[in-house]
Amino acid sequence: LVRMQFLQILSRKLGSLEMLFQIPSGQKQFPCTCLSTSACAYSKKKKGNSYEQVDQEKYKNLVHSVTSYKTSAQTPETILEEDNLLYGPPAKHRPPIQAGTKTPKNWVPLINPSKRILPVSSDSKAPVKIGLQRTKMPSVTRILQQTLSPQQVFYLERWKQKMIKELGKEGFEEYTKNLFLQGELFHSALESIFLSEEMAARDQGEDDVVAGYLSSVEHVLEDISEVKALESGVHHETLQYLGLVDCVAKYRGQLCVIDWKTSEKPKPFLQNTYDNPLQVAAYIGAINHDANYDFQVRCGLIVVAYKDGAPAHPHFMDPDLCSQYWNKWLLRLEEYMDKN
Repeated sequence: LVRMQFLQILSRKLGSLEMLFQIPSGQKQFPCTCLSTSACAYSKKKKGNSYEQVDQEKYKNLVHSVTSYKTSAQTPETILEEDNLLYGPPAKHRPPIQAGTKTPKNWVPLINPSKRILPVSSDSKAPVKIGLQRTKMPSVTRILQQTLSPQQVFYLERWKQKMIKELGKEGFEEYTKNLFLQGELFHSALESIFLSEEMAARDQGEDDVVAGYLSSVEHVLEDISEVKALESGVHHETLQYLGLVDCVAKYRGQLCVIDWKTSEKPKPFLQNTYDNPLQVAAYIGAINHDANYDFQVRCGLIVVAYKDGAPAHPHFMDPDLCSQYWNKWLLRLEEYMDKN
């Protein structure tokens, strides 16, 4: 019923609309049954197109870059190009200059200015081998272990718990014991090689244990010459700490403190060696301030050897890099002294 009433009302309205749009007398009449909403029904003047006022030449390249694609194919490069056209090239942003790095309170130079540096000679003098003196002075290893960052402690503890879960407590103890033993045998084998005592290593039955490590460092040994110290104790007379240096020799013509490391995982970058660069810097400083050594060292070398015989990664530390790690070592040394 409601629909019928609506249709009746609509028919009346349409009838009245037809009267409004009748054609004058003498002409054929056509009823108008639609309304136009176009702006053409108004007599007002057409407004101008605002786009005509845009500098077409200025944005010609932008319009072309947008309309030239049949489909959307924007990439970071095209977006950057469009931004350059719209807003100009991006301003060069420079990060804020950070505050200066912390400096040690008791700074001692890495190179001893009062120590005479003898000219490097290629004589056949046997390498220096000084026994490590057992005194109250802390060792480099102990200082670094006592000043680990909370993050380092966390990761070491997590690794330890993971290994204990896999191997058991006794198995983990056996695992770490074997690691230390392999390291000692590897160092002993290298010392024999440098002293031309290859047979001594074979007589001790070390071949099978360290064969992979020796094969790993074979290409590095070719670049080492003029060994000046082997497994020799050093102590810093001013800063009062000591350590045991693996080797001091020339590597590609540069006199270095060489630290031999073994690893089960690849360590292709220096940062993968954690605190080892600080250890090397500490040994360099100790040698340069130790009266038992008539030379000074400015460079370092960390060699990471692998049990499976994969080529070892040698990480060379030039004088600038050694100086940077020397400053970090002095801060760790100060931290240790403050704790003890």
